[in-house]
Amino acid sequence: MLQQNPPDVVNLVLAGGVIAYPTEAVYGLGCDPDNEEAIRKLLELKQRPWEKGLILVASDFEQLSPYIDSTQLTAEQLQRAFDKWPGPFTFIMPTKVTTSRLLCGQFNSLAVRVSSHPGVQALCQALGKPIVSTSANLTGENPAMTAEEVIKQLGGKIDALVAGGLGAEPKPSTIIDAISGKILR
Repeated sequence: MLQQNPPDVVNLVLAGGVIAYPTEAVYGLGCDPDNEEAIRKLLELKQRPWEKGLILVASDFEQLSPYIDSTQLTAEQLQRAFDKWPGPFTFIMPTKVTTSRLLCGQFNSLAVRVSSHPGVQALCQALGKPIVSTSANLTGENPAMTAEEVIKQLGGKIDALVAGGLGAEPKPSTIIDAISGKILR
């Protein structure tokens, strides 16, 4: 289950696999945001209702462009996000009509982040797109902080566990509404 070779992980994700990987603060659970079958698999194994939506993490803002409608944001609203990225800040932004309902759930918005974690950066650059990111745990359980915790909660259900360490953040990302600037978490 442990994959250390980035091309193997990239091919696995592009083939519809679900992986666990280290992020800034916790292990994330991810898949290809353009593969509805993979998103359904991720939601099922996490036991997460689709209505809650998911987060996309990227290596840069350009990777998020196909999913969010930045025309609904002012220059100041976008700059607020750019001032915090890359980093542990997730912004809720309006979506394009083509964005999968499985990603945004019951909302007309999507949670997005430009990650500062070198492993996430490298993965997204190799994929050429963002990756779905939700904490690697069963819904209602504590987020996995170690590879052992990932295996304990999700072991046989994920396709790969990416090697590497967590970043230095003490807690999951701060979530901010891009339009209002209100901190949601």
